[in-house]
Amino acid sequence: MISSFSLTTEEIRAAYGEGACQCPSPNEQMSLIFSQSKPFDLVELEQLLVSVGWSHRPVGKVRKALDNSLLKVGLWKHDPTFPRLIGFARCTGDGVLEATVWDVAVNPLYQGFGLGKQLMGYVNQSLRQIGIRRITLFADPGVVNFYLSQGWILEPKGHRCAFWYAN
Repeated sequence: MISSFSLTTEEIRAAYGEGACQCPSPNEQMSLIFSQSKPFDLVELEQLLVSVGWSHRPVGKVRKALDNSLLKVGLWKHDPTFPRLIGFARCTGDGVLEATVWDVAVNPLYQGFGLGKQLMGYVNQSLRQIGIRRITLFADPGVVNFYLSQGWILEPKGHRCAFWYAN
């Protein structure tokens, strides 16, 4: 990965909220940002999720799911006028012991550059920072190998797409 052009901490905070940080970019002309606090445009989020093959979800239910999530992360392609949501992850949990990753998506135009792996690394790190030590993940069969390649372990019976990460 080539480092992206630098934005100042103040620029990142102003555009993406407290705690936002740069994500290494595959293109030196493109800056990517992880943010847990920048609000999601639900239409843009829906477009991202549909782009990876998910079915339509009612906006009201998506809003409620986001409101009830322990962690929600946007991966944004920086543009000073109109940042683009190119990745997303969402987790639920008790906030103390365990969390479950339910939704992970990277726009197909940006797949193949390691951004999904970076997004999952950011999610794991963020959950560890709040004290979570057991993370489970539910994944569609078509992406099981993606998670296995990152060290996730197929649940003991091996017939569901549930994984856990403990450490």
